[in-house]
Amino acid sequence: MSRLKKLKKIRIHHEGTTILWTSLIAFLAINAVLFFCIETLIPFYLFAVISIVVYGLMVNFFRCPIRLFNEETEKVVVAPADGRIVVIEEVDEHEYFHDRRLMISIFMSVLNVHANWYPVDGVVKKVAHNNGKFMKAWLPKASTENERSMVVIETPEGVEVMARQIAGAMARRIVTYAEAGEECYIDEHMGFIKFGSRVDVYLPLGTEVCVSMGELTTGNQTVIARLK
Repeated sequence: MSRLKKLKKIRIHHEGTTILWTSLIAFLAINAVLFFCIETLIPFYLFAVISIVVYGLMVNFFRCPIRLFNEETEKVVVAPADGRIVVIEEVDEHEYFHDRRLMISIFMSVLNVHANWYPVDGVVKKVAHNNGKFMKAWLPKASTENERSMVVIETPEGVEVMARQIAGAMARRIVTYAEAGEECYIDEHMGFIKFGSRVDVYLPLGTEVCVSMGELTTGNQTVIARLK
């Protein structure tokens, strides 16, 4: 199946369509009431400014730039999200692999694009959702104790890679589009996390790391690792 055929070309992510339209109508209605029903216009001007700022932040949050990875994807692992590298370390993974893995974590602030892309080409082997806490996403325990969604992908070379979407203190909804058994490609959306969180990628030991701590990443563009 063609990667271009399956690419979702959207400017504003569909996860934000309803909330953006609802918010716009609500802001316009409240501003209309303040303009026509109150003698002084000071409250109208204040709320109008607040409305513009808040709505602008919401549009920024739900924006979804069209991106294509224009390099070879064989053995390449790309950043599944916009954000900042907060963890590069070997960890014991107990939910699926039950062995030691290299974990690379990307933290997303409320100002980042919150669409998530598949980190590798391959076939989705498993998808699972776990309820949990809503601690701050950059804390180490967030990976295993926060609400999270797990997607395991087997690459064409037979290497299994896990991407874990993790909720944060503000992120209360994780959306995962992946379904077990389907083919997936780097240019596709894996899911969406609303209002700040992080994505962990679990790789085999010995994988070549191509990023450093604190480095900013661009989803579907930044190469974070190369598989053996």
